[in-house]
Amino acid sequence: MRRRLALALATCIALSACAPTFDWRDSRPEGSRARLMFPCRPASHARSVALAATTVEMRMVACSAGDTVFALTFADLKDPARVGMALDELGLALRSHLHSPEGAASQAVAVPGMTPNPLAVQWTLTGQLPDGRTVQERAALFSYGTVVYQATMLGPRLDAEAQDTFFGALRVGP
Repeated sequence: MRRRLALALATCIALSACAPTFDWRDSRPEGSRARLMFPCRPASHARSVALAATTVEMRMVACSAGDTVFALTFADLKDPARVGMALDELGLALRSHLHSPEGAASQAVAVPGMTPNPLAVQWTLTGQLPDGRTVQERAALFSYGTVVYQATMLGPRLDAEAQDTFFGALRVGP
């Protein structure tokens, strides 16, 4: 009986150790023209924000898996002249929210289907949240037509494989 109990306990421990933190699923957030993978079931939120000298409805689709938040935020500026300004403002907001140094690492980003823009970048930041917790953030800022996007992962320590999956699956277009 003890042997069976020990075997059953060992099996339960082994199975729980194999439970995936990330349960990847294909997602096409309504109204976004984007396709990506989320490691959990995302919830959707919307609110009006000031962006690029206008007020727009900004929509966010996000979820948390493990200790990491995965999100796609997007807004239609309806004016191509405002897209560059919006991308720049989103980058400034990223850095200021995390109290990240001005010299945070950025590089050009190429999301399949995106509209080419010299202000489309990917940021890798380490900083602090307003409550003092240290976090890492990776965010891609890009556009498709007049819609600006921000794909983000935020957590105490970002998993490299999860980053590859989340950002690697990202696409925009018709």
